[in-house]
Amino acid sequence: MKKLAILTVLALSIISCGVPKTVIQSKKVIKGYWTLDNITYSEMGEFNVTLLNDVSKECFEGSTWRFIPNNDTGTYTINNSNCATGDRYFIFTIQEIDPNTGLYDFLIKPTDEKKKSETNEGFRLQLIHLSDATMQWQQVVNLDGKPFKINMNFTKINE
Repeated sequence: MKKLAILTVLALSIISCGVPKTVIQSKKVIKGYWTLDNITYSEMGEFNVTLLNDVSKECFEGSTWRFIPNNDTGTYTINNSNCATGDRYFIFTIQEIDPNTGLYDFLIKPTDEKKKSETNEGFRLQLIHLSDATMQWQQVVNLDGKPFKINMNFTKINE
């Protein structure tokens, strides 16, 4: 009887340390191909923003993204011919923040084709909206000492 109680406590401990159900569901929804339709800012004006230490807002708009949640990897392809086009690789993590609001931390780390990072640098964004058809990321940075929000709006192409 004592062994059964210990095994039960151990099993419950292991289960409680697992990935939250909402994160698992989010990974199922994010799986597949997406288009980054547009990028908006919380402030009006012209801004020279380089996203993910890669290219400008204009280059990212219209890019296609693929998320492969079973190994937390993906690619995005810059399609704008006025920019450095081609495939980029990344790994990602979705971490639950608040299941009541549905907000998650989304960590994306650029890598090479072999999933190796040159700088080991990642970018933390908030996954503020995710449905079967649309997704929105938000990154908050400082501009003149004030919060400046960058919103990235995606539409799902297919799974």
